[in-house]
Amino acid sequence: LPSILCLADCQLQTPCRIQKCTTDFVSLTSHLNSALDGFDLEFCKALRAYAACTYRNSKVCRGNLVYHSAVLGISDLMSQRNCSKDGPTSSTNPETTHDPCSYSGHAGAREHQGEEQTSPTYLFCGLFGDPHLRTFKDHFQTCKVEGAWPLIDNNYLSVQVTNVPVVPGSSATATNKITIIFKSYQDCTDQKVYQAVTDDLPAAFVDGTTSGTGGSIKSLQIVEKVGGKYVEMHARYIGTTVYIRQLGHYLMLAIRMPQEFAMAYEESQDLQLCVNGCPSSERIYDNGHLPLPVMGQLLPQASATHPWSVYTLETATTKCHEKMLVKDIYFYSCVFDLLTTGDVNFTAAAHSALKDVEALHPRKEHWHIFPSNESGGDGVGTGSKFFVSPGLVCLILAVFL
Repeated sequence: LPSILCLADCQLQTPCRIQKCTTDFVSLTSHLNSALDGFDLEFCKALRAYAACTYRNSKVCRGNLVYHSAVLGISDLMSQRNCSKDGPTSSTNPETTHDPCSYSGHAGAREHQGEEQTSPTYLFCGLFGDPHLRTFKDHFQTCKVEGAWPLIDNNYLSVQVTNVPVVPGSSATATNKITIIFKSYQDCTDQKVYQAVTDDLPAAFVDGTTSGTGGSIKSLQIVEKVGGKYVEMHARYIGTTVYIRQLGHYLMLAIRMPQEFAMAYEESQDLQLCVNGCPSSERIYDNGHLPLPVMGQLLPQASATHPWSVYTLETATTKCHEKMLVKDIYFYSCVFDLLTTGDVNFTAAAHSALKDVEALHPRKEHWHIFPSNESGGDGVGTGSKFFVSPGLVCLILAVFL
C-alpha cells in the first residue's frame, strides 16, 4: 500500500509534457517539403516519434485536453499518410539528426551549439518580361542584355540566360534560354546541368536524371508543377530554390539562395546580374526613365505573321490592373511590356513574377517595390505613390539603380 500511494503521489507531481512532444514533432518536420521524394517516409517517422512521446506521457496527461487532441490528431495524420504504427522513428537529438546534405540542418546545428548566427539570411533574384531584373539587393532594372549573360556565378551554382530581341525596332529583349549548373558538393550531389529553351522546359537534367546523389531524401530534386510550363528545383544541400516558367514564347526565373552561398565567388566572377545588376550600358533608360512608344501607333516593321495588338496607355493600364491591384513596379513593368510588345502574355509574366516574390522572398515588407521618389529613395516598401496622367502620350517608368 505505501508503494502504491507513493507511485500515485509521484504521478501527481510529474508535469504533463505534451507541449514538448509537439515542439519536437514540429522541429522534425519543419524542414520537410511535401513536393520531394521521401517526404512520406520522414513524416511517418516523425509521427511515430510523436506517438511514442504521447504514450510515455499518457498517465500524467490523462486529464489534459491538449494531450487528447494531439492523440486524435496523430491518428488522423497516420491515416492520411498511410503510416504504419510499427517502424523506425525520428530522433529528437540534434546530434543524431544532423544531415550534412540539408542546409536547414546546418542552421539548426549552429543554433543548438549557441553560435551567434542562428538563422540564415536568404536573398531573392528574379528575371521576367523584356527583361526586368530584381537583384539580390532588391534593386529593380530593365535591361537590354541581348545574347548570353551570367545571372549567377558563384562557387556552388551558375545560372546563364540568353535574351533575344522581342520586337524589331525596339531595344527590349526577352529570355528564350536558361542554363543552370549545380556544381558538385561533397557527397550530396554530383555536378548537374539543366537547360531550358522556348517550348522545351524539361523536368529533368540534361543527363536524364531528376535528382542528385541518391538517398531517402534527395539533396537535389526537380519537380514538375505544370507540364512543359513550370518546374521547380530544390537544392537542399545549399538551401536554394529555383522556379522556371514559360509564359508565351519566353522564359522567366526566380531564385532564393542563402547569402553565404550567393556571395561566395571569386573576383573574376563579378559579372553577375543578380549581384551587381546590368552594366550601365545595357540598361534601358533616358535620364532615369523608360521611354515608351507613342500611344495608338503600331511599332515599326510589325510583321503580318505576328500582328501586334495596339495598346494605349489607358487600355494597357486597364489590362494590367485586371491581374495586379497594387500599382507597384510589377504593375508598371506590365504596362511597359504591353506598350512595347503588344504581347498579352507579358501581363501574366508580371503577375507570376510577383507571385514568385511572395513565395520566395524572405521579407514580406519588401515584396512590393515602388518607383523611386524624387529624393532618390530606393523605392522598397509600401508607402510610396506613383501617378500617371491620362494625358501623357507615353508612360514614364522609373528604373531602380
